[in-house]
Amino acid sequence: MERIDAHQHFWRYNADDFGWIAPGSALARDRFPDHVLPALATARLDGCIAVQAQHNAAETDWLLALAQEHRWIFGVVGWVDLTAEDIAVRLDRYAGQLLVGIRHIAQDEPDPRYLLRADVIRGVQAILARGLAYDILVRGAAQLDLVPEMVAAMGPGALVLDHGGKPDIAGGEWQCWARSIATIAACPDVVCKLSGLVTEADHGAWRADDIARYLDHLLACFGPDRLMFGSDWPVCLLAADYARVVDLIETFVARACPDHRAAIFGDTARRVYARGRFGESGS
Repeated sequence: MERIDAHQHFWRYNADDFGWIAPGSALARDRFPDHVLPALATARLDGCIAVQAQHNAAETDWLLALAQEHRWIFGVVGWVDLTAEDIAVRLDRYAGQLLVGIRHIAQDEPDPRYLLRADVIRGVQAILARGLAYDILVRGAAQLDLVPEMVAAMGPGALVLDHGGKPDIAGGEWQCWARSIATIAACPDVVCKLSGLVTEADHGAWRADDIARYLDHLLACFGPDRLMFGSDWPVCLLAADYARVVDLIETFVARACPDHRAAIFGDTARRVYARGRFGESGS
């Protein structure tokens, strides 16, 4: 069975479309599949899930085209306007393609209760009804605390909490995040990505020990069968190269749950992103 990186990004860079990227940073350039493939191979990972970085249907189409070209891109978490009245039509045009889920960057929404809006709930229900996953990207206790209510309103379906709920590791955030994570994990349909944590730590000085208690809490709350590895490449390059990100999670798994390596590095992603092209890897 393949070892899967459940969270990678690809993009054609321009400053207008990526205002969140600092000019001159490691991210301010094109990031294509060929740029990460050697690191993926060195880490003995067989493929990835490509995840949207823009609120742009054209980007989703481009990512799906990349997935057709590169068989090791097992699926795409794309974007659709959750509030569109014709969301069903917009989703159905992807039938038969490698769309495995949808994500909206809710952390940037000015409405503090965006996740609970009736039109957003209706949109996510349409996603789940089609067997697609919905990736939840939020930041801070105020947004995290909305997730259980959102999940309750959705009904059953595959929901993925990205980046461990984005704790402020560099700032030492703990109590509010830990409480929120425990409440979210009580919702059995939610799984969590062990991704994006290095960029929440001190970019230039983090150590594995700084992140260990956050990983331990995620494991204690979700259990190993509801966790999945994601590198968040290339965003991770702000704080660590690909090999170091993989080693962080490999070392954690070896210490804390060695019998569940297969779940964290593949089985959970296959189950949640069930519409992906698994079992056929190859460049």
